[in-house]
Amino acid sequence: MLFIYSHKITNRIRYTFKLIFTSVLQVDIELTDDAEKFRKHSGAKISYTKKPVGDELFFQSSDLLFETGIKKIAQLPSDPFALSFFLATRYEEYLPFTGGKYGRFSAKESFAYQNNLLQKPTIDLFAAEIRNKIAERYPALSFPQKKYSFTPTIDIDNAYAFLGKSFFRTMGGYARAFARSDKNDFALRKNVLSGKAKDPFDTYEFQLSVHKKYNLNPVYFFLLGDWAPNDKNLPYTNPLMQALIKKISAVARTGIHPSFASNQRPGKIETEKKRLSEVSGNKISRSRQHFLLLKFPQTYRNLLAAGITDDYTMGFADEIGFRAGTCSAFKFYDLEKEEETHLTLHPFAVMDGTLNNYLKLSPDEAVEKAKKIAAEIKNVKGEFITIWHNETLSGWREWEGWEKVYERVLQVSI
Repeated sequence: MLFIYSHKITNRIRYTFKLIFTSVLQVDIELTDDAEKFRKHSGAKISYTKKPVGDELFFQSSDLLFETGIKKIAQLPSDPFALSFFLATRYEEYLPFTGGKYGRFSAKESFAYQNNLLQKPTIDLFAAEIRNKIAERYPALSFPQKKYSFTPTIDIDNAYAFLGKSFFRTMGGYARAFARSDKNDFALRKNVLSGKAKDPFDTYEFQLSVHKKYNLNPVYFFLLGDWAPNDKNLPYTNPLMQALIKKISAVARTGIHPSFASNQRPGKIETEKKRLSEVSGNKISRSRQHFLLLKFPQTYRNLLAAGITDDYTMGFADEIGFRAGTCSAFKFYDLEKEEETHLTLHPFAVMDGTLNNYLKLSPDEAVEKAKKIAAEIKNVKGEFITIWHNETLSGWREWEGWEKVYERVLQVSI
């Protein structure tokens, strides 16, 4: 156990030291503001305060972890604990910002991007440096040996391109293909609906086989909101959709993909979660926001109210890397309430749409980007989480040539 002294124990102090030592380094700690008790302690100990208490390993504190409230910070502190708190809590996203598409906070507005830290797991690197300093000073204190892990995740926003759609959606699809003079789309739609061709979004057998091949344990997120312009999956009552959910749920972990509409009507999260639970027969406690819509602190409060315990939304759509500065699971801290919550956040680092649609990379370039991120995470023994979609494995339309990218990414990630 590591004994830690600070002149004042705030909720921010408790959260930050649990983040570094419990979540990342996986070592037990005890906090105290009793200087005399700290002096008498003969084991491994560190202080985080204005000046050393005795001859312990000392870290100079800055003010951020002793404050309350949210304010614009003119200059961020350089101390690793305060900066880790700033990154993990997404402090900057509580402040006014110019939202990009869908009102999302853009990666380019972030402190990490602007300081060339976005593609570095900064908190995990800080933790490694702190661990090394403690190990040098107190060699008797043992730290658990962490292991790198890789978790692929799949979002099912649109289970099938043509199958299962209503008469009106099908006729609308034919009409759009005709208006664009898109003979290939028209012909493929006709062949799929007549049973002569496979639906291009039906890539599930490939997914299941490749996950089994590399002994992976994926997580699938199903969009089950009511149809709307930004929520276009099949109805949860559709037999094809139900069969797919049951098939995937039998072999993989599943979670709900809260609809775009749920951002305006949070009660929909509970409704959609219940739908997935009823069809799959499983208790649902995982989620990832559709369109990665994440607003602080409302989104996470809504998920907590709906009984979600683990969320996988933490990452940017427009850049790869580490939105919260870490590749380790950690707890959501509600800055407005100044309290740690029970919601565990699982940050992802790479998404297919980011590589192709935002960064405009070729398949080879995409694999190299993923490989570099994987190397960063392997270096700190973190967890590499990726997002892929069933339709992006189709090799159809803008995904032409990307059929083999997914397996290549898996190969460089394991």
